[in-house]
Amino acid sequence: MLAIVCPGQGSQTPGFLSEWLDVDGVREHLASLSEITGRDLIEHGTVSDEETIKDTAVAQPLIVAAGLITARALFGEQLPANSVLAGHSVGEITASALAGALSENDAMNFVRVRANAMAEAAAATPTGMAAVLGGDPQEVLDRLAELDLTPANANGGGQTVAAGTMEQLAALGENPPAKARVIPLKVAGAFHTAHMAPAVGVLQELADTLAPAEPATTLLSNYDGQAVASGAANLESLVAQVSRPVRWDLCMQTLAAQGVTGILELAPAGTLVGLARRGLKGVKGMALKSPADLDAAREFIAEHTAN
Repeated sequence: MLAIVCPGQGSQTPGFLSEWLDVDGVREHLASLSEITGRDLIEHGTVSDEETIKDTAVAQPLIVAAGLITARALFGEQLPANSVLAGHSVGEITASALAGALSENDAMNFVRVRANAMAEAAAATPTGMAAVLGGDPQEVLDRLAELDLTPANANGGGQTVAAGTMEQLAALGENPPAKARVIPLKVAGAFHTAHMAPAVGVLQELADTLAPAEPATTLLSNYDGQAVASGAANLESLVAQVSRPVRWDLCMQTLAAQGVTGILELAPAGTLVGLARRGLKGVKGMALKSPADLDAAREFIAEHTAN
């Protein structure tokens, strides 16, 4: 059984879409997504520097667009039958579009408004995020609680992402939990925490103008790792997601329970396959990073969708 997964913010790197522009239809597709978001995603995916694409208002539309263009290059208009879709944080919007729970236009409008609202919320107070790798899970949570940091992403495989003020994160780095490493992340705010509450109201207003649909395939939620009940419930969850923790560990538990044998990660790929390597022992992973990977990805799909 195949799972198609879509990465979140921090997975982007300068120039990661350059080679994709040589694939038939990709430049035109990316140009159309740029029009919806009001951002030159071709420029940001090819020549913009690291600091530019770290900006939340740029990074989020860029990451969702990357998933959509690479999915079309690989699958065309039809996803493999009986596959499972899941996305991490902003990648959940990509997965929602691929599942048909949101139209591509609505998904790009949603991420445009989400990115701008979260960037504005992040600008109010200097905040950030850091990955905590290793350590006893309870000791990690206890240390975060001591510093009033939020465990914003429970990623499984021994990784928790802490979020809060820069002062709180500095204190965590200076005195981490036993046997744990703290790695600052390339994001511009404390996402999935109360710091993002102002963005929730903005997205609630937008949601009333969108037209959610029933997912055409199983779509997992970051909230509890379970399949969403309906298109409307999925949209409601996407709105709430910006200020509540991402439970990717629970998504991986569900993938294991459903008997997934292979995980294919869309561009900008690598992060989620890495988490699966540690958290889903025995499940094969494939990171679709460039057009050179397309043939291998098709073989991977055939291997994990064969009856």
